[in-house]
Amino acid sequence: MEDDVAGSDESGQAGASALAMSPAQSRAARGLLGWSEADLATKVGLDEQFVRDFESGYGDPPSGQIEALRSALCTAGAVFDDTPNPGVHLAAQATADEGVRLGALTTENDR
Repeated sequence: MEDDVAGSDESGQAGASALAMSPAQSRAARGLLGWSEADLATKVGLDEQFVRDFESGYGDPPSGQIEALRSALCTAGAVFDDTPNPGVHLAAQATADEGVRLGALTTENDR
């Protein structure tokens, strides 16, 4: 009987743990990056159907596979926010033209 209690405690903990990324965050990150489900699946080496099922909320995918999806999205520039509300945005990227540094200002810069 104690095994049943331990088993139910473990399943309760598993259900209570947050996903590395929600299905909505995955869809949003792909949208920001301009990736299809197939693009994401290819980058991680998973089947496109896995991505489709995860983002639709079907099944109970292994957390390691979800983390692999998240890692690929992060590598491409997606930044996941969990507080106060779950969300995603793209990382700020440095622009190629940073302007003229103060020490480099000359009358030539005015032309």
